[in-house]
Amino acid sequence: MAEKNASLTNQAYEKIKEKILNLAYPPGMPLTEAMLTGELGMSRSPVRSAIQMLQAEGLIVSDYYKSMTVREITDKDINELYQIRELLEGAAFKLIFTSGRNEEYSYRIEEKVVRMCASADDPYEWEVADTAMHMEIISIFENERINKIYENNLCELIRIGQYSVRNGMDISGTNENLKKMIEYMRKGDFTESYTLLRTDHFETGRNSALKAEGIRQKSN
Repeated sequence: MAEKNASLTNQAYEKIKEKILNLAYPPGMPLTEAMLTGELGMSRSPVRSAIQMLQAEGLIVSDYYKSMTVREITDKDINELYQIRELLEGAAFKLIFTSGRNEEYSYRIEEKVVRMCASADDPYEWEVADTAMHMEIISIFENERINKIYENNLCELIRIGQYSVRNGMDISGTNENLKKMIEYMRKGDFTESYTLLRTDHFETGRNSALKAEGIRQKSN
């Protein structure tokens, strides 16, 4: 019985979490146990346990009156996460070249870009694949602490990334620029390859996400 309850809890957790990450449950959306149990077709016990897990992760927040909402995404969140991404990936990208592993990493990154291209019609799946591409870049550090920083922020990066896609970040254009970046990596051209990464994934990504958040706040 305990194993069955654990299985149902995990199912509820995964389903609710995916709805939060793919913005089916957008930032700031009120949630109730009754609503979630109805949508998932489950009893309250596994749903309540799943909610507690998501609260521990910070994806669901409760106020003084125990009302639940999906955690908001603020301008501060967006700026801080993109700052982390640019600082870490900028250093990682440079190390890829200075260590002479640019050709090797061009093929490793290409594997992730192929998946991104295959997911071009689904912003959520594309963003998950995009996140894997960024994880590949920082893998050059072989540093578990840095990996954990990224892993701890993956949920927010996926949600914010979809903000970018919905407000100015062109998936097909980004995929093509990544292919060009890979070509420059194989040629040993750090400047051109990093310029493409910085422009598309740091500058356009941040600006598009901020624009999306501004539009959402005005509509609320």
